[in-house]
Amino acid sequence: MPQVRDAFAVLQATYNDSCGTPGNCQYFLNRLLTNLDDLGNSMKVSPKGTAHFRQPLAWIEQMQNALGGDFTFDNLHKHQKLLVTTRDKINTWMQSYPNDYR
Repeated sequence: MPQVRDAFAVLQATYNDSCGTPGNCQYFLNRLLTNLDDLGNSMKVSPKGTAHFRQPLAWIEQMQNALGGDFTFDNLHKHQKLLVTTRDKINTWMQSYPNDYR
């Protein structure tokens, strides 16, 4: 299990990727989902405890609930805005806690 800072660094790398590149959308959305799930799992086992990461974990849970266990490309594409928004909200939150990613 990667530490929060490592999982967050991997998630930040998705900023260089998008559905705007032809043929890349499925890869991007699957990568984004995996990276968000990995970050959430890292936060759950962090020594700081889940209370510290309450807000980002809630955003990830909301995203997972919206996906409803359907990880097909069609469903991920339907929820593309939610995936990207979840990533962006977590990025903004993490910027307020630099000790979590440095």
